[in-house]
Amino acid sequence: MTKEQIEHVRNNPKYQKLVKERSKFAWTLSIIMLVVYYAFILTIAFDPSALGTKMGDGVMTIGIPIGIAIIIIAFALTGVYVKRANSEFDELSRQVKEELKDIA
Repeated sequence: MTKEQIEHVRNNPKYQKLVKERSKFAWTLSIIMLVVYYAFILTIAFDPSALGTKMGDGVMTIGIPIGIAIIIIAFALTGVYVKRANSEFDELSRQVKEELKDIA
């Protein structure tokens, strides 16, 4: 790419919208995951007996399904990101590429 093309892309409002929206969305999902994970870790650190509570008469504690839920939440957030990336973000990227072809 030439410097002119790079500047054209950087100044494109659709590209600026893409970067802004994608970054905001990625940070939002990252913060959600960090809050969930660190809440779990802080619970282990400061109140381990809360997660060590047995479920029923067996040996499984409440910490095990909560830990599994955290893993599932991570996969779900990844799926949410991929779904939005494949629809909204890919469409904006395609539009920016099409406009770049017009000036080339």
